[in-house]
Amino acid sequence: VQLQASGGGLVQAGDSLRLSCTASVRTFSSNAMGWFRQAPGKEREFVAGISWSGHSTYYADSVKGRFTISTDNAKSTVWLQMNSLKPEDTAVYYCAAAAGAWVSRRPDDYNYWGQGTLVTVSS
Repeated sequence: VQLQASGGGLVQAGDSLRLSCTASVRTFSSNAMGWFRQAPGKEREFVAGISWSGHSTYYADSVKGRFTISTDNAKSTVWLQMNSLKPEDTAVYYCAAAAGAWVSRRPDDYNYWGQGTLVTVSS
């Protein structure tokens, strides 16, 4: 396993969670990194991404202003800070490393995936 996601849990609406994604075996200093999520019965969707340099970040409209993606310099760890959580944020969250240096919103453009961490937001 090259990516390990953690930090999920059961929270109430309005609460915060911080997800972590740790790279083992290798780092992804030349790769964009992303967070995706998949709710039951729905397709996997892009949540947030950060470019290889860490200087550019991108967000889905549904989480913009509430979620923040960040990384350390070596890209050994990527975080997703989630504030003001809503019940519709409930999903399994996956971190992923892109094939290239720039963020893509397409899951197919990511080569390495973590195992997922479940976030449940109760109303």
